[in-house]
Amino acid sequence: MERSITMLELVAILFGSTAGVGVLAAPRLAVEAGGTAGPLVSLIGVVLVLLAAAVVTMLGLRFPDESIVTYAARIIGKWPGRLMSLFMIVYFAVLTALSAREFGKVAVTATLPKTPTDITTLVMIVLVAVAARNSLKTFSYIHLFYFPMIAAPIALIAILSLKNANLLYLQPLGGTKPWTSMGNGSLVIAALLQGGFVLTLAIPGLRRPSQAMKATIIGLALAGSVYLFTVVAALAVFGPEEIQLIYWPTLELAKTTLLPGEVLERLDAIFISVWVIAVFTSMYSTYYLTVESLRQLTGLADSRMWAFPIAAAVYFIAMLPPNIVELYRIITVVGKFGLILTVGYPFVLWIVAMVRGVRGPEMTP
Repeated sequence: MERSITMLELVAILFGSTAGVGVLAAPRLAVEAGGTAGPLVSLIGVVLVLLAAAVVTMLGLRFPDESIVTYAARIIGKWPGRLMSLFMIVYFAVLTALSAREFGKVAVTATLPKTPTDITTLVMIVLVAVAARNSLKTFSYIHLFYFPMIAAPIALIAILSLKNANLLYLQPLGGTKPWTSMGNGSLVIAALLQGGFVLTLAIPGLRRPSQAMKATIIGLALAGSVYLFTVVAALAVFGPEEIQLIYWPTLELAKTTLLPGEVLERLDAIFISVWVIAVFTSMYSTYYLTVESLRQLTGLADSRMWAFPIAAAVYFIAMLPPNIVELYRIITVVGKFGLILTVGYPFVLWIVAMVRGVRGPEMTP
């Protein structure tokens, strides 16, 4: 594989893969689990993802020229490795489908009330399917291009919204809900950041693998900061009771935010535009991870033949939830289950590889 990805591109990939569709509902999910400790719940979730990503990075550096699909077979055996890779492929296909359905529902509710949800969902799935036919090099360029378009506006809106904040809504900092509820909420927040697992495909294409850990920490810390700041801002503006009645608090937060001098009365139109880009980049990563991993599993030379057949399956899965309440219930359950694959599985591989002394044929500097 050509080593063409720079450190900055890897940062952009990780940021774009994680700061996606979940940003809208994250404040509600965190506050439901922790009350006024919603920011603490989010912080724990982000730290969990950073630790998991560090393990994935160390594992990738142990096999710098291979992805998880290929080195898993060397660590735990051919058929167990292939079976776990198949589970991973199915999981990220389902994750892409649920993200597409959530996007479709938000788009119809916020901007396109006369458009059927299945149409908006289909459009986004087709868009990422077309984009996924590109190479890893193009994949990294696309993420780098959209990186500033996503990061800057979201940070600006979160900062400007704080002028409407009531700091009493953030107290007590430790919350009043049981630790079991807060722990469960942290897992939900961590599940929203699982798109960063695309790191397993990016490391073999990294120009200087020694920079992988630094890029991983920076990229996921930036994405985690977006989630943390939006939770803090939404909680400080709406309060712990009202925020639980709003499906997409971050969208409502944008509606209440004004630019200094009242240049724009509402920023929600700008925010929706930025959010659509963020959804595209995060879905692009999970879908690309799906088709590229399937290519490696089947031994094909090109993943393009899988792009549209998998898209049909993803669309079918996306339309299964009957309503938005059931959709978020499924997202929560599937997301927490997926942590077994994105956190537990790499950790087990790393431990087994260390114990057995298995590593790649060469360590590229």
